[in-house]
Amino acid sequence: MDKRINLGKKAPHMYDKLISLKHDMQALIKDANINEGFSHLLLLRASQINGCAFCVRLHTKDALDTGETIDRVSVLPAWQETEYFNEKERASLELVEAICYIKDTHIPDTLYENIKEVLNEKEILAVEWLALIINALNILAISSRLEVK
Repeated sequence: MDKRINLGKKAPHMYDKLISLKHDMQALIKDANINEGFSHLLLLRASQINGCAFCVRLHTKDALDTGETIDRVSVLPAWQETEYFNEKERASLELVEAICYIKDTHIPDTLYENIKEVLNEKEILAVEWLALIINALNILAISSRLEVK
């Protein structure tokens, strides 16, 4: 197959806006006091679900570089079966997954109500924006077929 159009390179003004949103999302993460390393695990989990090899590689490296352990990184696809994540982290992972699977689940009210019992408004806001932004970035990378060598 011929190489695909690199959306970021062909419309840099659009790409720059998306990256600007990513920076705004990172500010929300910081304001909500969500650990930077864990935020990379959230980004990684969404990228795993979406099958974005470019972002899986990137966020694995970022998670490890910011102090996450290989144990937490390696069990991420099976996080529910482990004791590596605290209550807030589990709620955050659950919310990210629900957003990634939105076409199937539409984020059930019961799930959202349960999450509200664990996460405060700033945390929910940050996690939801993180999920929205990484889904857009995954789509960008996958549709452009960014190379992973």
